[in-house]
Amino acid sequence: MAVNVVVKKTKSDNNLGLLRKFSRKVKISGVVRRKKSLRFFERKISDYKKKMNALMRIKKREEYERLEKLGLLRKGKKRGRR
Repeated sequence: MAVNVVVKKTKSDNNLGLLRKFSRKVKISGVVRRKKSLRFFERKISDYKKKMNALMRIKKREEYERLEKLGLLRKGKKRGRR
């Protein structure tokens, strides 16, 4: 799959600005990321692993809900990134 990235120079662009525009377009198009991911073979997760991961998620969720009902979780601390 070939992706052409076209950058046109305007009057106010110098060479460095043009290079910056090109780099941004290439990054947004995702060509480099795709090629890097194809560098190594990555196995698909087996059905057994998917099932075990799903069961662990369910178990952890149930444990969290149980602790929440008992009031053993800190109220100030939120789950997630922020």
